[in-house]
Amino acid sequence: MSRGAGQNRGTRGRAKMDGSRKLIVTAYIIREILRPFAVILGILALLFSGYSLAQILSDAVSGLLPVGSIFALTFLKLLISMDVILPVSLFMAVVTGFGRLQMDDEVTAMQALGMGPREFLAPVMGVALALALLVVGLSVFARPKAYLATHDISHRAAAMMNVNAMEAGTFYASSDGDRVIFLGSRAGPHAPALRVFVAQRERDHIEVIYADNATPAATGTDGRRVVHLFGAHVYQFYPDAPAKDQVLDAAQINVSPDSEITTNYKYSSVAAGMEHLLSSSSPPDVAERQWRLSTGVSTMLLALLGALLSRGQPRQGRYTRFGPAILAYSAYFFACSTARSWVQHGLIGGFPGLWWAPAMLALAIAIIWYVPVWRRQARRPPPGAASARRLHPAALRSLAG
Repeated sequence: MSRGAGQNRGTRGRAKMDGSRKLIVTAYIIREILRPFAVILGILALLFSGYSLAQILSDAVSGLLPVGSIFALTFLKLLISMDVILPVSLFMAVVTGFGRLQMDDEVTAMQALGMGPREFLAPVMGVALALALLVVGLSVFARPKAYLATHDISHRAAAMMNVNAMEAGTFYASSDGDRVIFLGSRAGPHAPALRVFVAQRERDHIEVIYADNATPAATGTDGRRVVHLFGAHVYQFYPDAPAKDQVLDAAQINVSPDSEITTNYKYSSVAAGMEHLLSSSSPPDVAERQWRLSTGVSTMLLALLGALLSRGQPRQGRYTRFGPAILAYSAYFFACSTARSWVQHGLIGGFPGLWWAPAMLALAIAIIWYVPVWRRQARRPPPGAASARRLHPAALRSLAG
């Protein structure tokens, strides 16, 4: 009785020790994933911010964007891109983390402790699940608001073009396309301009102004900027009533580069709320809705794919699997972008929509997962052959007797 109780106590102690050891190893694997994840995320965010900042600075220098909106737009564009940057950062972090564990033979040591493939995947999928929830939250709630704020900044920039910073020889078009300005010659910023061309869309007509010269914009008594045009020719075109077309000549006219700022923005599915997208059957809305919901699924699948692709031989370099991993992610990203474009343009309906791309990735993961199992089963000899090999020496001895 006491012996059996001692055995039970030993079994319980061993099980408890194994459980605590498993928690330690799980925490260690998570740490090995989060470290490269933070580094890769920082690098990708920095690269994307630098690329966006270069484009925004170009518009600001050209006078198409207020200088004060530079950093706000850069942050908003970075926030919009997070539903792509976060999953790829986790994917590359999993490949990097397990690559280091393979190189240092730590995977072999963990397997000696009794860890199997499922125990290795548990911490990966735990991190992936938490990040997937964050990515879906950003896609559903933060992303449309960021797009809406971006459109608001662009709309205000189109209404208040910085004409004093414009250079000669370039066509400047507002972001909404309702105004185009061209300067024939100019000594420099804040200097008078010669041979000025202005085209702007009004409510019921298009107005084209050509002036021999123009003064820099100055703030008037009402707070709006004013530009004085000399030797101006004004052409007004009415598309719906050509009989109303007219040409006006003026020795001097005053125009304001500041349009009336309104909140009547053009509808965009990327800035629409999720409530509207769920009830809409428009192809662009369906594509945007499915994209937002698929980001979490893609995060989970990419993390699982990274863990499977990182399998290799002991003491392999940690970057050995980077090439296949980059190719795999590029193929998946291209498939998702193509599927989204097809749904957006009505080439594919709401079903399968863009879900065929994650489904293909899930199928590829299943094949990669079961290939080693199939290989082991193929190499295993049939049961009859094994027994025949065991009986073969005895049969020889009986024949010899």
